[in-house]
Amino acid sequence: MASDPRTLIDERPMSGLQIAAVAIAVGLNALDGFDVLSISFASPGIAAEWGIDRAALGVVLSMELIGMAAGSLLLGGVADSIGRRRTILGCLVVMVFGMVMATQAHGVVDLSVWRVTTGLGIGGMLAATNAITAEFANLRRRNLALAIMVIGYPIGAVIGGSISALLLKGGDWRTVFAFGAIATAAFIPLVWFFVPEPVQFLVARRPKGALEAINRTLARMGHEVVDSLPEVTAAESRQSIADIFSPALLATTILATFAYFAHIVSFYFILKWSPKIVVDMGFAPSSAAGVLVWANIGGAVGGAIFGLLAHRFGLKPLTIAALLASTVMVSVFGSAGHSTLAHLSTLACAAGLFTNGAVVGIYTILARAFPTHVRATGTGFAIGIGRGGSALSPMLAGVLFQSGFGLQGVAIAMAMGSLLAAGALLMLRLRVDAPVMAGN
Repeated sequence: MASDPRTLIDERPMSGLQIAAVAIAVGLNALDGFDVLSISFASPGIAAEWGIDRAALGVVLSMELIGMAAGSLLLGGVADSIGRRRTILGCLVVMVFGMVMATQAHGVVDLSVWRVTTGLGIGGMLAATNAITAEFANLRRRNLALAIMVIGYPIGAVIGGSISALLLKGGDWRTVFAFGAIATAAFIPLVWFFVPEPVQFLVARRPKGALEAINRTLARMGHEVVDSLPEVTAAESRQSIADIFSPALLATTILATFAYFAHIVSFYFILKWSPKIVVDMGFAPSSAAGVLVWANIGGAVGGAIFGLLAHRFGLKPLTIAALLASTVMVSVFGSAGHSTLAHLSTLACAAGLFTNGAVVGIYTILARAFPTHVRATGTGFAIGIGRGGSALSPMLAGVLFQSGFGLQGVAIAMAMGSLLAAGALLMLRLRVDAPVMAGN
């Protein structure tokens, strides 16, 4: 019998169950991509039906992001306490409820409430999903698995956007949320049957019946079972979810969180405002959804390229390069005034490629920088604070537009987030490329 089940996960080839768990994590992140962007797809119809201006629309666009920030902060620690699986299942139920109730909204206030509710579920799910991916993947495939998980976001947006474009032709923006609720509900049985609690979590937290649960999971993976749990070291006995603020992790926590926060300002400018910008240029809402689909096609391609390059190049320099390219392309997107639909789609695709490539890098840093006992807590903290940037982004752009700034000026201002993120990572001394960190 093997002595440490974590070693089996790290060193053995990935089994069907492990691949299935990572695939479901990709799907969960795809739900995030669709659910977050559903309000963007629906925004032109909402503005037209309720007669609200850009500043008010910017607030509505930010509500789910505020909920996501709160959910990540509050529920990341929950995932490290009660388990990743339970947290994800609970969050999916909350998401379904929020999406269903959004179809019943009749004004800005009640729609905002249900978008915050949906965001709470998404935020908690994100922290747990990142941890699930890192803990089910073996050491050799961990970077690639995390990259694939992150590109689930634009894949979900592409698929959801294509369906939304068809739904919006009927003229009712509420159908977008109804579709999102159905798609989200479909993942509840998948998680229930195919995503057991990760072995690393069970070893770290040692709940009642941990050994039996670990051996059941190992058997489902086709690995040999263990006869006892690894001994708890003195360092492990002192572990706490507050360790993300310990001297050993504080610099990583602060700088990685700031990098995510700053870059997400640029990232969400493209994702949240593209449909409204395109509609204001005189194109139909269905065409606007199509441009956003191209932004996410670029994002999926960029994430895949990043995942493949991560095997050859250092994680930190690759992420910084993507951030610098993101700064350039978001700025260039601002030159799209009076463009053709094809030109707009091309610029959005290029911007999405680099902005999401950088997101993949930052997510991989988060998953590999924090040890198991605070992986969801640290990721949740970074995402929670960082999603403040996602909430700030559409509001800031809305205020700039309302103040008289043109598209070019607003785009350049919003692109500075990626540049600041690159600066933060330059100051960060990463330990995530060391095998000892990757195996945590």
